[in-house]
Amino acid sequence: MGNCMKLKSIIVEDEKTSRDILRNYLNKYCPNVSVLGEAANVDEALVLIRNHELDLVFLDVEMPFGNAFDLLDKVGDRTFETVFVTAYDHYAIEALNAHASYYLMKPISIDELIKAVDYVSEIKTKEDALQDQVLVPKTTNVTGKITIPQQDGFEVLETKHILFCKADDNYTEIYLNDHRKKLVSKTLKYFEDILKDSSFARIHKSYLVNVNEITKYVKGKGGTVVLSNGKELSVSASKKADLLAYFK
Repeated sequence: MGNCMKLKSIIVEDEKTSRDILRNYLNKYCPNVSVLGEAANVDEALVLIRNHELDLVFLDVEMPFGNAFDLLDKVGDRTFETVFVTAYDHYAIEALNAHASYYLMKPISIDELIKAVDYVSEIKTKEDALQDQVLVPKTTNVTGKITIPQQDGFEVLETKHILFCKADDNYTEIYLNDHRKKLVSKTLKYFEDILKDSSFARIHKSYLVNVNEITKYVKGKGGTVVLSNGKELSVSASKKADLLAYFK
């Protein structure tokens, strides 16, 4: 383990056997995780979450009387990372979109568990280092231009003037630093591809952000960034590590 940060954790899982296995694995292979409690359902989990400042929640996706997504909805703003545990991989994609940092398939592989914990440790360590700092990205590569189609031809934009791009179905809204906004009939994926060498980070399924315009990172709402114009945008859990990698 690269760091000795203790991750305060709980296990939310309705099957006792599965809880025992996971707890034993954590005790044995992940010494930097301390399991503060276990819950067999959403209500017990909510009590633990409200009574502890947690870093990490292991959460079984399929529980009787309310699933993992219901629990996360009820928690609202959260400062912990979530690792989903599931026997069904059709949940996997939905899980990542619903703010899990990582998901583990049952039966749990020890290697995957260690990877998940390392991944969360890394995010937490970096978040703590960046919290309340004025951010300085490692890259300053913002020279360059892109061409965007307009109804009457096309327009050339300097990439450094773009604050962020927002997905709007098959369109993208481009927000510029002079308060202008452009609507372009291209997907956000298209802009992610053409801007990937210009220090633009995809922080959410809806947002692609010019990293040089990020002034602050706030971890309290599950992770948001504040841009130079004061706008605050959410960072989804599965994109967090990519974004944090841009900063020292």
